[in-house]
Amino acid sequence: MKNALKFFVASSLALVARLVVRRYRPKIVMITGSVGKTSTKDAVAAVLASRFFVRASEKSFNSEFGVPFTILGVENPWGNPVAWFSVAKNALALLLLPNHYPKMLVLEVGADRPGDLARIVRMAQPDAVIVTRLPEIPVHVEAYASPEAVREEEFSPAYALPAAAPLIVSADDFYALDMAMRTSAHVISYGTSAESMVRISSIGFHEEGGEVIGMQAKASVGGEGKELIVKGSVGLTQLLPAAAALAAASAFSIPLQDAIEALKTYEPPPGRGRLLAGKSGSVVIDDSYNASPAAVEESLATLKAFPHAKRHVAVLGDMLELGRYSVMEHERIGKVACASADLVISVGIRARAFCANPGSTETMLFDSAHAAAAALPGLLREGDVVLVKGSQSVRTERVVEALLANPKDLSRLVRQERAWKRKV
Repeated sequence: MKNALKFFVASSLALVARLVVRRYRPKIVMITGSVGKTSTKDAVAAVLASRFFVRASEKSFNSEFGVPFTILGVENPWGNPVAWFSVAKNALALLLLPNHYPKMLVLEVGADRPGDLARIVRMAQPDAVIVTRLPEIPVHVEAYASPEAVREEEFSPAYALPAAAPLIVSADDFYALDMAMRTSAHVISYGTSAESMVRISSIGFHEEGGEVIGMQAKASVGGEGKELIVKGSVGLTQLLPAAAALAAASAFSIPLQDAIEALKTYEPPPGRGRLLAGKSGSVVIDDSYNASPAAVEESLATLKAFPHAKRHVAVLGDMLELGRYSVMEHERIGKVACASADLVISVGIRARAFCANPGSTETMLFDSAHAAAAALPGLLREGDVVLVKGSQSVRTERVVEALLANPKDLSRLVRQERAWKRKV
């Protein structure tokens, strides 16, 4: 009965969303890939909003429910019947009354199981697609026959593009670039590769007053170069969304200087490499939104390179939805973690593999985020740089909360809505 109701609601939302798109005909920019979608969506929206009336997906609402909510311009009603009534009322108003509807929608799309993206594309055919990254072992692989099947699903919105429409892909990702070359789209590449059409180089931490406050790089487009600074978060993964946004600017004829200026309003979303003040004079890198092997590996590289740290600490939770690749990938990432940190702290049963072969690295094991949150604040030292990362269900944001020096920073964490808080 519950599944039947869910199917009915999802089908109804899809139909209404499709009718709204057909009525208003906005340009649709679709963001897909295994990692970095939400950050890319936010950066792209910031740049395009400098020229167009834009609406972007809220947070990481990228499912068969989240995408219609964005198209309709409503918040997620969760389980609130009154809020669902408001959704229906808003939908009817869009279909029956004149509205000042956005000229462009920036839609983040994601797949948990085969066929998800096909259903979303039927709601809204893209006019441009951005593919972030298609790693060797992608997240959600347990629901698919193979990693190749996941990559094919995540790339699939590109097949719905009209001929010569913009297809923006990472030049550093072999799979994305190879698949793009098999389409009739106008391919625009971005990344660190020398062959990138939008290239970022001279990458480093951005400091003010001897304190790391973000990332910096040189961004080059068509021979023109500008300084690119992203504040509030650290890691190459915080610069790549900005590079993708510059590629989107190029596709829609927005000058590089205007795009760089627009990116000054961009702030990486919560739980994505965000820099926070920790207890005892520590620095917390809050990367607690989610975890996949590729993302954890990149975060550990950032932790290892973080300047002025007296001790590098990695708090790592389970990486979920990896299916038969779980044991192998936890063991592999464990080796990377112990080579990147002075102290590795595992959270969860699967994460114990992170500490299986520590060598000279100190390790600690906790079964849950609650247990880690209770123990870790007293272990911090001045000058520690602490990376916190784990899959959503592990709820490592609870560890971040316990480590905060300023309780006011609680509002900057991921999953602070009441609906999430109830999922204890």
